[in-house]
Amino acid sequence: MMKREWLKKSSIAVLLSTSLLMGMPLPQADAADVVSVAYNMMGKPYVSNGNTPEGFDSAGYVSYVMKQMGVTVADNLTAIKSAGTSVLRVNLQPGDIVILKSSTSTYAGVYVGNDKFLYASQGKGQVVEQTISNVAISFADGRRVLGTSTTAPTTTPTPAPAPAPASTDIAEKVIQAGLKYLGTPYEYASTRSTKTTMDCSEFTMWAYKEGAGIDMGRGGATSQSKYVKANGVYFHDVNQLKRGDLIFFMKYRGYKASDYTGIDAATQSITHIGIYMGDNKVLHTYSKESGGVKITDFQGTSWGYRFIAGGRPYK
Repeated sequence: MMKREWLKKSSIAVLLSTSLLMGMPLPQADAADVVSVAYNMMGKPYVSNGNTPEGFDSAGYVSYVMKQMGVTVADNLTAIKSAGTSVLRVNLQPGDIVILKSSTSTYAGVYVGNDKFLYASQGKGQVVEQTISNVAISFADGRRVLGTSTTAPTTTPTPAPAPAPASTDIAEKVIQAGLKYLGTPYEYASTRSTKTTMDCSEFTMWAYKEGAGIDMGRGGATSQSKYVKANGVYFHDVNQLKRGDLIFFMKYRGYKASDYTGIDAATQSITHIGIYMGDNKVLHTYSKESGGVKITDFQGTSWGYRFIAGGRPYK
């Protein structure tokens, strides 16, 4: 399967120290881009003093994410505590660094919106998502090293790279549109008239409609599978999945691979839908208890065992 290589934007490829000393504006970054980079590392192992995808500690994880956005922050807590400018908790924006304290330790993470942050957890042994309000820690400080923006910087533009293939362009726009809804609460059979709550098929409907201008209708997952069959590419081979593709799932039967042994997936009813992000990740929403729209692992979990088909609503 394809792994995305994150492109560094030339407009933010400056050292943080230079920006601060010279009084220059903070490097600009689209909030969705920062969140994408942060979530792409979710599940990577915790390694003491680690600062690469092979393994992170909390400072190494923050340093790595910021580096992908063109900002150099040293991979130690002392440097992180003084990086950029201080931000109150109520003013946090996606892409800000959060510093938290427990009774025994201090660690850092990347804020992704909706009171959530990602960090490399020693206790859980990997990069995880956490809610600031739901953990027995105290918020110590926020640090802003990126100026988040949804518009291009007002500097002289650099020459544009060659256009990406249309399918790649659509996939990226769909994912960016979907990431805007991270944390949006789940509601079964949501009305589609508002975006305050969503079920799985409303989420995919809006992601494709807003990101690619493709309207799959207001129906459920089965209806969307029919739209894909009629207008795009539909397949049953999991190895054909590409970033931005829709994934169709059967009903939950258990968390072990053996719970799905002997089942002909192609004959099963579709009960769930999500968007494949590459790197074995799925962007979707599935229950109130799950915390709303989120990113989970795919193969090697019950989600992978429940795979029926994949596809994209365009050719």
